[in-house]
Amino acid sequence: MHSPLRFLPDILVKRRPLHLTVFLTRRCNAKCPFCFYINNNKLQDKPELSLEEIERLSRALGPLLWLAFSGGEIFLREDIVEVSKTFYGGNSPSVMLFSTNGLMPELIRERTEDILKNCPESVVAVKLSLDGVGERHDALRGIPGSFQKVIGTYDALKGLLDKFKNFELGINTVFCRETQDDMDEIIRFVHGMDRIKTHTVSLVRGETREEGSKDVDLDKYFDTVRKLESSLKSGKAPIYGFRGARLKAAQDILQRRIIHRTMDENRCQLPCYAGKLNLVVTETAEVYPCETFTEDFKLGDLREVDFDLKKILQSPRAREIVSSIGEKCFCSHECYMMTNILFNPRMYPALLKEYLQI
Repeated sequence: MHSPLRFLPDILVKRRPLHLTVFLTRRCNAKCPFCFYINNNKLQDKPELSLEEIERLSRALGPLLWLAFSGGEIFLREDIVEVSKTFYGGNSPSVMLFSTNGLMPELIRERTEDILKNCPESVVAVKLSLDGVGERHDALRGIPGSFQKVIGTYDALKGLLDKFKNFELGINTVFCRETQDDMDEIIRFVHGMDRIKTHTVSLVRGETREEGSKDVDLDKYFDTVRKLESSLKSGKAPIYGFRGARLKAAQDILQRRIIHRTMDENRCQLPCYAGKLNLVVTETAEVYPCETFTEDFKLGDLREVDFDLKKILQSPRAREIVSSIGEKCFCSHECYMMTNILFNPRMYPALLKEYLQI
């Protein structure tokens, strides 16, 4: 497997991006009220990154620890297998994350199997979105029958777990106004899905499709966090199957606590490495340090610099934006909180404490 130990030097010297999020498409076959991307996607007249452009992006990057594909619904990209092969061959990611709403069971299974065959040395993690049980999920996704389709995708994918040792199958639930009173039911249901390796809960963020989705009760979020933590420590909750899974689970516990404290106190809790270790590229070739898709945070456009990523990252504008993030900017983005914990030595005593309790 592509070992994450390759990135130990980056703990001390944060020189380059090793965590990349690529928004592959703006297209989606669901209508979720808590979606933060559709409202922030201002450039719908621009074409999506072509495979040739993705190859050029890959060549501009070094080895990756974490590669996350986002959107839109990523499996609507007909060339997602070729995209995955491109990054796998060019950047040797330790983990490749595929988040999907699960509305196309057979297509998702077919393309996931092809990705697994072609990327054997990377952990390939597929996260199915589940935001309610039965009709509650259908209502949130705005698609009748979507719950049964997610379960169908789960059934279609779980057989791959025995065939591919690098495959991780998980569930992600968005914690928002519409789901906060259903979390106990959702957690119980997911625990009953015998082949699920992990269940993550993402606090709603960004400029959502419906503004009221962000009106959450933080006490209810904290209650959910505590339940997930208790389940992990008691061995009742599913846990990743890859090497280092306990460390990742310990980081998840810390991450949720910090996110709650961040939002409750409305202030930064630890330094953010957005733009240093983390980078976001949109389907229209724009580069951002994180998922704050505002003009003030835009680092540049790859198409305007002939895909010379270094030119963007070393520009005075990029340096100014990244330096302004530091210990001032804060949010609840789980993927970025992961990097902020794992690459911050000051967090290691707390991380070790949680690790020993799992």
